[in-house]
Amino acid sequence: MTEMREIIFDTETTGLSPDEGHRMVEIGCIEMVGRMATGRTFHAFFNPQIPMPPEAERVHGHSDAFLADKPLFHERAEDLLAFLGDAQLVAHNAGFDMRFVNAELARIGIAPIPMARVVDTVAMARSKFPGSPASLDALCKRFGVDRSHRVLHGALLDAELLAQVYIELTGGRQIGLGLADDSAEGQANPSARPNLFPAIQRPHRLPRQFSASAAELAAHQEFLAKIKQPLWLSKR
Repeated sequence: MTEMREIIFDTETTGLSPDEGHRMVEIGCIEMVGRMATGRTFHAFFNPQIPMPPEAERVHGHSDAFLADKPLFHERAEDLLAFLGDAQLVAHNAGFDMRFVNAELARIGIAPIPMARVVDTVAMARSKFPGSPASLDALCKRFGVDRSHRVLHGALLDAELLAQVYIELTGGRQIGLGLADDSAEGQANPSARPNLFPAIQRPHRLPRQFSASAAELAAHQEFLAKIKQPLWLSKR
């Protein structure tokens, strides 16, 4: 049986709605197969061709100067779609991310990705923990996912955190989630990829044998002989 391929992803944008002209400026994707990270990632920044609102820059830190030399979306669209393939997509508050992804695709005449392919981890969390906070930060805290290195939002970093949360939401922790190096060296040499969540190596130990010695058995019988009217000999 072929194990399911899933893409955990997140986006950063210039605002809250593509209907108001806001654009996607970053996307980060992590490939998982059989609920285990493979080490393959896709990460890209985009020049939105509009000024970055200060309130959005405070969230993710991407300034106009930083994005000025980044490619336009259409220049990386083919690479993105090739990476996504026909995998199931997983996002936190998926409707938000998918509106931006599909708006960018629409701008270049590509059909939208159907929401039927997308799993929303906010909906999963609200179903599993009704009445509890369902933000990514809250779920990281609930599941003990380390987010101390998350000063600002970032698409690949948030996808990494979400991948760990998603594993917990779907049945339990798996040791060994790792992010690949996006560089050419990382793609060519898998051993060069940083493993942010290395598997714990524990020494193999043989089963311990527990049995009483002859002296211990004799002492036990001597102790039992001193008990007057033991309950296990009484009639019921």
